[in-house]
Amino acid sequence: MTLALSILLLCNAVWNVVVWPRFFARVAADPRARAEDGSTTAFWRVHAVLVGIALLLAALSAVAGVWGLVAGA
Repeated sequence: MTLALSILLLCNAVWNVVVWPRFFARVAADPRARAEDGSTTAFWRVHAVLVGIALLLAALSAVAGVWGLVAGA
């Protein structure tokens, strides 16, 4: 069971690292991301926080997955 959960955590980490940066690139290119003066908007900041949290969770999932693999070996 530990092996399966560790693999699931690692898959989750990889998925988040692949998907979220590409999503944020699309958010940054969206016209709603910048105000007339070029400053970032709440739209950009909210998505930056969401992506940051998702990547933090990906890092934690990766650590827990590797830890589970090492402990289960």
